[in-house]
Amino acid sequence: MTTSLTPGSQRSVRPGQRTWWAGPRGWALLLTVAAGGAALLLWDRQPEAQVQAPERPAPVSAATARTADLSVYLDGLGTVTPLNSVTVRSRVDGELVALHFEEGQMIKEGALLAEIDARPFQIQLEQAQAQLARDQALLTNAQRDLTRYQQLLTQDSIAQQQVSTQEALVRQYEAALQGDHAQVNNARLQLDYTRITAPIGGRIGLRSVDRGNLVRAGDPNGLAVITQTQPIGVLFDIPEDDLPKVRERLRQASLPVTAFNRDQSRTLGQGQLAAVDNRINSATGMVRLKAQFPNGDEMLFPNQFVNARLLLNTQRNALVIPDAAVQRGAQGTYVWVIGSDQTVAARPVETGTRDRGLTAIRSGLKTGERVVIDGTEKLSEGKAVEVIEKSAPAAGSRTP
Repeated sequence: MTTSLTPGSQRSVRPGQRTWWAGPRGWALLLTVAAGGAALLLWDRQPEAQVQAPERPAPVSAATARTADLSVYLDGLGTVTPLNSVTVRSRVDGELVALHFEEGQMIKEGALLAEIDARPFQIQLEQAQAQLARDQALLTNAQRDLTRYQQLLTQDSIAQQQVSTQEALVRQYEAALQGDHAQVNNARLQLDYTRITAPIGGRIGLRSVDRGNLVRAGDPNGLAVITQTQPIGVLFDIPEDDLPKVRERLRQASLPVTAFNRDQSRTLGQGQLAAVDNRINSATGMVRLKAQFPNGDEMLFPNQFVNARLLLNTQRNALVIPDAAVQRGAQGTYVWVIGSDQTVAARPVETGTRDRGLTAIRSGLKTGERVVIDGTEKLSEGKAVEVIEKSAPAAGSRTP
């Protein structure tokens, strides 16, 4: 059955026939058109939403520039060195028969440390004493003969030549007696050397020889090493450019020196500058200084690595800010200053001494101005900021 369309008439559909929009393709096309329109509408409104959103201030932490007394220090890498160190050696050869010290013990000067078999040296002393007694008897007899010869000479009963010969014999025995006294003294000294005593007071190290061994005077290792640890010294270097200031201050007063451990987290001792070396190391441009520490608690140990800090001067009423506020760029050092309108501006500054987490500002800031100490990575010129208060120490500290 066919249909025909006339003006103003409706289209007739065969039974079972559907329109094009009622099928699956028609519905898919309608959904695609609707999705595209919605995306176009959202894209058109998105820039408008971005323009209208206000910019939020950057959160930062701030500190206020203030005046404080700032210490001027010179830092140097140092090594702990004993004021005196002695290798205990035997001065005679013999068998080591006794040791009178414990390894690592604190000993006093003159304390008995070891003994060597003294019997051979006692025998030598007795031989020297016997020779002395023999020559003493010969001298006494020669002096008596001389007295008799001189009496006979006055009586013209003996020749002058015989008297002169006797006088020479007496002088010969007197010289022999002096040599015998020297031999006796030397034998006594060798006998005394069999008792080895401490030449200085300090801490004795590990022994290098055991009892029963034969020791010799020329042994380079000795018996043990004694180091004086109370007081003790620290050697450290400073640049040669700082030497004139140190020498000038040293003429006026003593300069305190503080020793810290390797990571500068702990104070090991307080001392005084004792001496300045007499020459500068031409290879490094450094000069060596020596400080002396009482070291009553023995926190400083020989050959220990330390960080030495010399107090050179104290700068009064310096304008200071925390170290974290100082930034470094291509044009030099600068800080982010917070204005009255809560915006920041980068301002170049000239820095000076640093001490305990504070930096002195020579120019570029005034007392009372606020600077950013945290959150600087988010800042730009004229950016608004919001200061967040938090507890932050104004100065660093070290554990005592």
